[in-house]
Amino acid sequence: MGKTYFVTGTDTDAGKTVVTCGLLEAARLERLTTIALKPVSAGCHQSEDGLRNDDALALMEAMTLSLSYEQVNPVAFEPAIAPHIAAEEAGVRMTLDRLTGYCRGALMNKHDLALIEGAGGWRVPLNSREMITGLAKALNTPVILVVGMKLGCISHALLTVEAILRDGVKLAGWVANQMDPEMDRYKENLQTLKNNIPAPCLGVVPFI
Repeated sequence: MGKTYFVTGTDTDAGKTVVTCGLLEAARLERLTTIALKPVSAGCHQSEDGLRNDDALALMEAMTLSLSYEQVNPVAFEPAIAPHIAAEEAGVRMTLDRLTGYCRGALMNKHDLALIEGAGGWRVPLNSREMITGLAKALNTPVILVVGMKLGCISHALLTVEAILRDGVKLAGWVANQMDPEMDRYKENLQTLKNNIPAPCLGVVPFI
């Protein structure tokens, strides 16, 4: 089996899917076989085939292996709210064991690179006791952090890094995603992050 990474962000809409798709494309250009998973999604639309999430569909288009939608995104909720609240409203109990099982099943497909995209930021509850980040620990996967570059990103990024390391998970690297083309002192903020995050900057994504 190949390498597996868990992709998290400093916040919701930090650019996890954009970065994940970019990494998948880079791997494809290197002729690597890739898998991408979005174990939990909240913010789905109804389709003829059931609930579908745009981020999960983008991952399916970017990866090289062909998996069913249910393998890529096994737990999907319609409202764009915190997943554990969506689960409560839908009468569904999410557990870390169940999500870990879904991921392990999908990862049995032979691959060179697998990327597992989280939901929101690092501290996102699954239920009253468990966080989705327990998935990275259960699967023993290093983390790639996507930093949404905007005012306040330094604190968000450093607190997230601190939490990742405290949880005993390896931080493989981070990616800066420019969310605001008019961000004041962008280069200075970027350099501050490079100086303070104890992991390599894997890339900088310009404003798209």
